[in-house]
Amino acid sequence: MEEKLAFIEISTEDDITESHTAATLHFHEKVTADNSQFRGVHPIVALESHNKQLAPLIAKALRTLPPPAPDSLSIPIRCEQGWFGKRKPDFISVTRGPGMLSSLNTGLNTAKGLALAWQVPLVGVNHMQAHALTPQLAQVLDSRKSRHLSPEFPFLTLLVSGGHTMLVHSKALAHHAILANTIDIAIGDCIDKMARHILPVGLIETSGEIMYGRLLEEFAFPNGCSDHAYVAPRTREEELSSTPSRWGWALTAPLSKTRSGSRSKDMAFSFAGLGSAIERICHGREIVMTLDERRGVAREALRVAFEHLTSRVLMALQDLDIADSAYPQPNGTVIVSGGVASNQFLRTVYVTLLYCQYPDKFRQLNRTRLRSFLDIRGFAHVRLVFPPTSLCTDNAAMIAWTGTEMYKAGYESDLGCRALRKWSIDPAGEDGGILGVDGWKMK
Repeated sequence: MEEKLAFIEISTEDDITESHTAATLHFHEKVTADNSQFRGVHPIVALESHNKQLAPLIAKALRTLPPPAPDSLSIPIRCEQGWFGKRKPDFISVTRGPGMLSSLNTGLNTAKGLALAWQVPLVGVNHMQAHALTPQLAQVLDSRKSRHLSPEFPFLTLLVSGGHTMLVHSKALAHHAILANTIDIAIGDCIDKMARHILPVGLIETSGEIMYGRLLEEFAFPNGCSDHAYVAPRTREEELSSTPSRWGWALTAPLSKTRSGSRSKDMAFSFAGLGSAIERICHGREIVMTLDERRGVAREALRVAFEHLTSRVLMALQDLDIADSAYPQPNGTVIVSGGVASNQFLRTVYVTLLYCQYPDKFRQLNRTRLRSFLDIRGFAHVRLVFPPTSLCTDNAAMIAWTGTEMYKAGYESDLGCRALRKWSIDPAGEDGGILGVDGWKMK
């Protein structure tokens, strides 16, 4: 777990036809707890790190606040050179959920204290909503691009991380309808488990990592994108076929076959079976795996996992009802966000497949690596958007940005709001989605 803090300044300029938004990131830093001996996040270690690191991180961040403007209020900040007046923040954004309550409460209670001391509003943010809005943040931070906020709603969002895997129809700021969810474990959790079986023990022990997705990608493709050599299946039948490797084992696409019959058309994700298959290959045979075979297993495991992800995006795009509602404009948008979105091979798989199946539908191609899967299936007209890799994993900047958008829309959080272990982004969820939980108030 990490302590994350950011100060972001938003400016908006209006002309006769439209509004232009730009952002300046004054401070963005994180401190990571050392969980390496546990090979995963230990809740107590994470909590102790939060309690130890958060206050010093805030003290450091306060020194980076801009000086007060002539028409703004200031707060006194003590630095080594003495006391200085800094511009008082207009409001405080903080992650309210979903996540581990102990860590969430540390950040939420600290944010409440700052909001109370400075007498400014508080905005509690759903961090999955923040992932969906991250490409907008990246766009307003990039001064080279148009300051017109993009992508505009509605769009499709594939949220892929260690704890979540869902395909979402993002209709508006606080309205994200879930089209597909995982029925067992998340893609990030699956990759982490597969890496524990595939990677040589010595590599894991010397890496210092606790999440092994990046380590598995580097092991599978030591030369980066030049090692991908990915050829996307042109049809759904090719995608679901299972071809034995030169070592004799084969991996089957998730949900392609079940005891009750085929579930290949289910709008759902499943990764537990893939993880179990990797465990059997790596530990269920009376042979010692060579380094070359381990690398082969890694590449095939990532291919199958990522093609499964992309297949559900294709199914949503091919469904006329969903396509019509999600894409009222000729050029639709698919956003891929979350920690797993930083994987370069995932980008290769996505890009290749959309093109090849329906080449007659293609317009100008967005030639990122992930376009493969989409391109081969005839969706070059779809705009594919990935945040910069630095903004894919959980970060404070995306929380600050989402809080800004909610605040501009008129929403604030009551100082009595609670941290939420579970918090849906879908209004149809049991809790009513982002705005369905208690603790909101309108400005």
